[in-house]
Amino acid sequence: MSKRLSVLKYPQAMKPLMDFSAAVHASSLERPLVELVLLRVSQINGCAYCIDMHSKDARAEGETEQRLYLLQAWREAPFYTERECAALAWAEAVTQLGEHGVPDEVYQRAIASFSEEELVKLDLLVIVINAWNRVAIPFQSEPGHYKPAARHAA
Repeated sequence: MSKRLSVLKYPQAMKPLMDFSAAVHASSLERPLVELVLLRVSQINGCAYCIDMHSKDARAEGETEQRLYLLQAWREAPFYTERECAALAWAEAVTQLGEHGVPDEVYQRAIASFSEEELVKLDLLVIVINAWNRVAIPFQSEPGHYKPAARHAA
């Protein structure tokens, strides 16, 4: 893999995405669910940098190795709540929009597990990680160097 430019050298160019990302991450969705969604979308898109980042963040938040290892097979694994499964199904459908958009059954499952406002927040979370994947992949952001920020109890 050849070395490409670092988008971090251009903070003004990245500011709109950084601001959008910060606003989305400030939502009231629970952190374990957020990290699972960020990781799953990054797996689908094949973003090595984001997979590295979000698996480390999930572990730092207390996520178990077993749930991380089985995330790609979440439908067959009994370790995820119905709310998490609904979020993962939504994230996959939005990330891989087909000709007919998000299937009705995926929407019904999501709206049964999330309030309308939470579903909008979940959708924005999926949109923002897809955007970050589309920044990291073309510029071949190198995985392996990310370290989770220290968490402080509020």
